[in-house]
Amino acid sequence: MFDNRFWLASLFMAGFAVSGVAAEGDAGRGGRVYRACIACHSLEPGIHLTGPSLAGVWGKPAGKTEGYKRYSQGLKAADFTWNADTLEGWLSDPAAMVPGTYMVFRGIGEEQSRADLIAFLARAMDEGGSKSVVQDGLIPEDSARGQQPEPLTPAPDNALVTAIRHCGDGFFVTTADGVETAYWERNLRLKVDSTTTGPAPGKPVITASGMMGDRVSVIFSAIGELKAVIANQC
Repeated sequence: MFDNRFWLASLFMAGFAVSGVAAEGDAGRGGRVYRACIACHSLEPGIHLTGPSLAGVWGKPAGKTEGYKRYSQGLKAADFTWNADTLEGWLSDPAAMVPGTYMVFRGIGEEQSRADLIAFLARAMDEGGSKSVVQDGLIPEDSARGQQPEPLTPAPDNALVTAIRHCGDGFFVTTADGVETAYWERNLRLKVDSTTTGPAPGKPVITASGMMGDRVSVIFSAIGELKAVIANQC
């Protein structure tokens, strides 16, 4: 289990003045720094992206956000709360603070930028913080929401998948407009979105991808739908 006392002692030995970080930071500048976080986090309650929602977690235990199931074992076992001191360590080097963390972020090396971001998060992560930082012009509303996926419903006929067959090294995808399109199996990714932005049950949707060689993704509303829709058939 992560030992918070050992970590705090290490920070002081390293010469960090953690006790005054939030007070020395500028929340306005911190809002600009925070824009690098919106790909993975939302400030709206219950909106979990790659990382958990940050809404209302100031002063709350780490690794315990309701509805978020993808914490690393290190964060699940962590024994600390989110405040200026712990954020100083986390934003400096997450992997050093919690070994094995899933967060793919090497940290912020510039001390003033960390202080500014912590000053911003002290407000943004508090209860009602999302509305507060938007109303005060620290970040725009879309940054507070984070990069939530666009809803997949309703889907046009040329995106609504009715059948997928696998033959050789290819997937053949049929859409509701009656068109069948062939894709090399490595260019098509199968995904599930069970949230409110996902497709309607039983109505998978094909979308453009463009990442890691993928050309398209077919997104299902539940894992069980993959077997129901995909067939081995030449």
